[in-house]
Amino acid sequence: MDIGEIISDSIKYPSSDWGKVLILGVICIASILIIPIFLVMGYVFRIIKATLAGIDELPEFDEIGAMFIDGLKIFVVGIVYSIPIWIIYGIMLVLGLGMSATYGEYTAVSTAAFGLMAVMYLVLIIVAFIVGLFELMAIANMAYYDGELGAAFRFSEILEHISRIGWGKYIVTLIVISIIGGIGYLIGWLTMFILIGFILLPLVIMPYIMMFMYRAIALIFASSLEGEATE
Repeated sequence: MDIGEIISDSIKYPSSDWGKVLILGVICIASILIIPIFLVMGYVFRIIKATLAGIDELPEFDEIGAMFIDGLKIFVVGIVYSIPIWIIYGIMLVLGLGMSATYGEYTAVSTAAFGLMAVMYLVLIIVAFIVGLFELMAIANMAYYDGELGAAFRFSEILEHISRIGWGKYIVTLIVISIIGGIGYLIGWLTMFILIGFILLPLVIMPYIMMFMYRAIALIFASSLEGEATE
């Protein structure tokens, strides 16, 4: 599938069953509690698994325990992949404390610290972007292996999937997905100015965007499997 087909399919996908959109919306509203958060993660993971299995309908909200475990797995993957980001953030925190101690003292040391902090910010952005690229494919790869946690950390395999997709196609697709998702959330927040917005955003718009985004991620991953089949 090309980028246009992936986006078009993913936009239509949630509207195939508005009842399930509303159910996910109710879970999102309840996500102020810890358990519903994992259920939300588990359901979007189920969307990826269903898509990779060739199923075009929204998955059911059954086997809640299994869905919770899947959500917990995504949480673990996110924690592990975020380690480089937290390390850089920790270094920046130390530098920030050092700059606070030398604030107002125009010395070579303080100037160098400010310069290093600027560099670290740039490094943080780059690393976060790269981590995001790998983490999404890691989650999809885990779904491909039916929830096998270790599949999310087969870095060479994940890199191979991205290579089959094509780095340019992959990055552009994620950018388009992010832009559409961002526009959706913006519209949702704008509706907050009217009473119905307080219900519309968490109950319809948020779950719709999540379904759209994870369907698209699954489809872009599936395109790497097509490349694998032709080899």
